Amino acid sequence: MATRAGWITDPAAVIAAVHSALQEALKIPESDRVVRVIEHPPSHFAVPPGRGERFTLVEISMFSGRSMSAKRALYQAIVRNLGALDVPPLDIKISLHEVPPENWGIRGGMPASEIDLGFKVDV
Repeated sequence: MATRAGWITDPAAVIAAVHSALQEALKIPESDRVVRVIEHPPSHFAVPPGRGERFTLVEISMFSGRSMSAKRALYQAIVRNLGALDVPPLDIKISLHEVPPENWGIRGGMPASEIDLGFKVDV
């Protein structure tokens, strides 16, 4: 996720908010934790008109195959969880990048399509 620098006092709480939403909506395991917070100087991060200093762009690369209901649940969980950290709902933009499993090299360079992930993707 990317945001303007200066308002995040507890990056671990922001990471936990996003990861918790991923677990809840997409049913990923706790151990599948890759979340990063990137803070930009305000002069390096233009935001849409009418949005505040806490505007946050959440971009998620994930395996393709999730249902529309799972995506809706994810959007709602992210907005709820970041809202608890005082990010206004209208200041949150979420973009999903769905990548087929064969285009992920994981666990030592294996295509994700060829290994048991340990969780379901088709939720």
